[in-house]
Amino acid sequence: MQELRWNPVLKWWVMVSDGREKRPLTPEKNCPFCPGSGKVPDSYDVLPYANDFPILSPNPPAPVPVDSTLYRNAKSFGKCEVILYSQEHALSFGDLPQGNVDKLIDLWIEKYRELGAMDRIRYVFIFENRGKEVGVTITHPHGQIYGFPFIPKKIELELASCKEYFEREKKNLYLEILHEELNDGRRIVDENGPFVTFVPYFAEYPYQVHIIPRVLRLSIDEFGDEEKRQLGRSLTRIVTVYNHVFNREFPYMMSLGQKPTDGDDYPYYQFHIEFFPLLRNEKTQKFNASSETATWTHGNPSSPEQKAAELRTIKEKLYGVR
Repeated sequence: MQELRWNPVLKWWVMVSDGREKRPLTPEKNCPFCPGSGKVPDSYDVLPYANDFPILSPNPPAPVPVDSTLYRNAKSFGKCEVILYSQEHALSFGDLPQGNVDKLIDLWIEKYRELGAMDRIRYVFIFENRGKEVGVTITHPHGQIYGFPFIPKKIELELASCKEYFEREKKNLYLEILHEELNDGRRIVDENGPFVTFVPYFAEYPYQVHIIPRVLRLSIDEFGDEEKRQLGRSLTRIVTVYNHVFNREFPYMMSLGQKPTDGDDYPYYQFHIEFFPLLRNEKTQKFNASSETATWTHGNPSSPEQKAAELRTIKEKLYGVR
């Protein structure tokens, strides 16, 4: 079974695919993303790879008919791809050579444009899940891209808030948040040319960070060559900092937020990257409990200012004050 099911209470789509239960927990020695597996070239830097267990497909099966006036479903149309960061199995994002990072960002741009140009793809979501705490089944360094046939609910909320603020204040909400953070200074982790990395005032997770460009950019394909290079540096720096917090590979969820690809204009939005790290301390995972899952009311068990100071201290030891 593979289909979309409509939740009439929350007014959002749920992706259903029972085939994803077959995803294997791959042993290190049989990694399909390593050269020699027969699934990838014998040598590569970065590589797009068709997801073996997609939850969205360009040619999905017809959904199971629903005999109901309340429930409805739809074809799970879309695209799911894996993006391999390196042929080296043991690297993390922070260890990637600059050349790989540059090629990765160019590949993200290529895929954003390619998937966004597909008929009925309304949002291109670039993301990475890292660590067994997130449920990762293959540890080889990789991220993913989903081409959604709808704008996800959280993105809808972000767009609505940004539009409302823009119409009322004639200012960009994300750039105003960045302005507030720079003025305060306590939650800034890294300033790297055109990009600023900070723990937001309203952080939901310990060690959560946002990366935002200083100037208006709606999507990743609007960056110039130097901006792309500096974006790569910001990404590798924060992942390296994470890995030094507890001297282990730090599990996280990373997502790129950018304008939808439905053909509308979104001059009030702003490209941004969010990291959601999953450790409270060296041995304790941060779980979303009942209040967070059922009501979206997050409880952060730490001070954003304190965690920003921790990250900033590590960053300054590794890279200097600026």
